[in-house]
Amino acid sequence: MHRKFLCGVLLIIFIGGGVEAALRMGWLNAAEDWYYDVWHHVAGLQYQPQHVVIAAIDDQTRLEHHDEPLVFWSPHFARAAAVLREAGARAIGFDFLFSVSAESWLKRLKLPENDQSRTYDLPFREQLAAGKTILAAQKVTEARGKTKILLPLPDYWGSLPGQLEDVGLTNFFDDPDGVIRRFLPAIPTDEGESWISFAALLAERAASGDTPRLSPPPSLIGFSGPPGTVPRVPFRRLLSPGAESDPQIQGLKDKVVIIAYEPTGVQDIHQTPYSRGFINFSACFMSGPEVHANIVETLLTGRFPRPVSAPWRLTYLLIVLTVGTAAFFKFTPRQGLAVLGLLAVMLAVSAYLLFRSYWLLPVATPQLGLLASYLGVLGLRLTGEERERTRLRRIFGHYVSDEVVEKLLATGKQPNLGGEAVTVTVLFADIRNFTPMSESLAPQEVVELLNNYFTRTCEPILEQGGMVDKFIGDAVMAVFGSPAPHPDHARRAITAALAMTERASDFRAWIARRFPDRGWQDFHIGIGLHTGEVVVGNIGSPKRFEFTAIGDTVNTASRLESLTKELGWTIVASAATIEAAGPGVVTGGAKKVRIRGRQEPVEVLEVKSPSQDNPSHIP
Repeated sequence: MHRKFLCGVLLIIFIGGGVEAALRMGWLNAAEDWYYDVWHHVAGLQYQPQHVVIAAIDDQTRLEHHDEPLVFWSPHFARAAAVLREAGARAIGFDFLFSVSAESWLKRLKLPENDQSRTYDLPFREQLAAGKTILAAQKVTEARGKTKILLPLPDYWGSLPGQLEDVGLTNFFDDPDGVIRRFLPAIPTDEGESWISFAALLAERAASGDTPRLSPPPSLIGFSGPPGTVPRVPFRRLLSPGAESDPQIQGLKDKVVIIAYEPTGVQDIHQTPYSRGFINFSACFMSGPEVHANIVETLLTGRFPRPVSAPWRLTYLLIVLTVGTAAFFKFTPRQGLAVLGLLAVMLAVSAYLLFRSYWLLPVATPQLGLLASYLGVLGLRLTGEERERTRLRRIFGHYVSDEVVEKLLATGKQPNLGGEAVTVTVLFADIRNFTPMSESLAPQEVVELLNNYFTRTCEPILEQGGMVDKFIGDAVMAVFGSPAPHPDHARRAITAALAMTERASDFRAWIARRFPDRGWQDFHIGIGLHTGEVVVGNIGSPKRFEFTAIGDTVNTASRLESLTKELGWTIVASAATIEAAGPGVVTGGAKKVRIRGRQEPVEVLEVKSPSQDNPSHIP
């Protein structure tokens, strides 16, 4: 027990340290990310966004203005911004990189200037100058690996109240597998500085606060739901006459509005936790504007998915490993495998429930630990139990069946070889009139006859879980109830005795074939049974000992076997055995007899075969 406890403790420490190291080194990130993505699919809509709306330039909007190139849309953007400002929008973000405008394009064509070519973008610049507006820039990598910032037109960012302070980068932070799960509030540049992201800048303006211009570790995005969850208002409604009185537009009060280009077929789509297909959940990609919207919503609501702290994570891991390892030691390998599956499911369910509260608990890490623990315990069993199995087979292999050895190992309670008192049923059986038979045989023939007889007559004993204790000449002694404990040892002994009488009939036919000229057709055996307490253990001298049973019960069973000749019964059982066997035993005669070594008479009964339909079975 102490050795098993020490092995369990060392196994927990070794496995716990190993899986924790694997987690910290990032080897389990892919597995944990898989669960993280699955939780998003299963959770579906987590909450309805309250702070962000996307003003989408959709297919219908493009259809209504199909004859206007997007570069000439600055009057529409100015109109939309004015309507949103009138509606009380808290911040407006243009998810466009305005690298060209109508005025700059006309200048590039070197056409004659006029008032319209110089003032075409003026309404839009005026709206930019009115504040609450954020423009988009992008960090790109050039061919030589250097990065640069693509800014909007100077005429545009120069019109902003904060100029470049009101420009944010639209770049996303991708995990190694290309999925967007995290974001950087500030994005580092090659110059060692950082540039605030588009979404973080919108959240800062909406919150009227200041966000530090640093580059912290990536934070997880608290996605509100699958693609399409963020509310959208068609951009065309902002351009409609009387849009200011439109109830849907009036509902944008205190909202952050991201004006974005989202017609069918747009390429600004990205992988998020919802882009991983899972059973009945299809893979869905999310548009860039909706990713920005989820980041803004995360910053304004504070719904950041947060990993549990390292001390809590380690405590949880040790508890799981302790429970799992103890169960694996207690149960059989097959039962342990079922426990492993059950615990793995419970870990996943617990992690999902915490995920719904924005706490992240590792799943793959403790599951891997449980699997390693199961394999470790299985390995210890295969080595330790195999040694124990070999030892038990060496001790009992000639006396009990392999099933009994396996039962001894399964119970975990090994027989006390030093001796212990147990209640058993002892069986003695010998051949009637064997001495006259053996006198007419050669020595080799006697050995052949006995070996053939013992092979047949011992099979029922082993089948019923009994132990063949010893052979005494032509007699065999068997014990039921030890070393493998059987509460029904008396019934097993009677069943074995009845089967032995049937094997004796078969053996009679073998004798007739093997020794046809000896006239031994009248072959019979006698069997005595008694139930009581014996002492079992290794009995003998230091140089020669054997595992056997001794005591008055053994002597009584031997005397009862001798009585079979006097009484003319094949099976003689004591009343103690019949009572211990329970109802259903078919008996014949009954008598009280005195036997040598006992002062009180012993009540004995004849055991007969039940119905001929199933002669070896006791109902």
